[in-house]
Amino acid sequence: QVQLVESGGGLVQAGGSLRLSCAASGRTSDLYTRAWFRQAPGKEREFVARITWSSPNIYTADAVKGRFTISRDIPKNTVYLQMNSLKPEDTAVYYCAADPSSKWDSIDYRYWGQGTQVTVSS
Repeated sequence: QVQLVESGGGLVQAGGSLRLSCAASGRTSDLYTRAWFRQAPGKEREFVARITWSSPNIYTADAVKGRFTISRDIPKNTVYLQMNSLKPEDTAVYYCAADPSSKWDSIDYRYWGQGTQVTVSS
């Protein structure tokens, strides 16, 4: 089993920045793809960004491209989401996800964290 724990969410003004972290524990050697999704109130969960673990291949959603950056720290087994130039429409619960196979923007990742709230005020 794999456990994912997100941290770093909070309240920020529009134009500000936050960095989310997702620490993995358990059978992490099986993980190939790590990703971030988000879900705003009343909306479906949507893809934000993904990274492959060994030789990083990164894919970012158009809605956040140029503002959000996904990265990884191998020794810490942690994935980050650096969020800059935040907008009120970025307000959502942000979820970390992981899967043993190559995944892109589909929602069928095997492992999920509990989520961390990000609120951007105008």
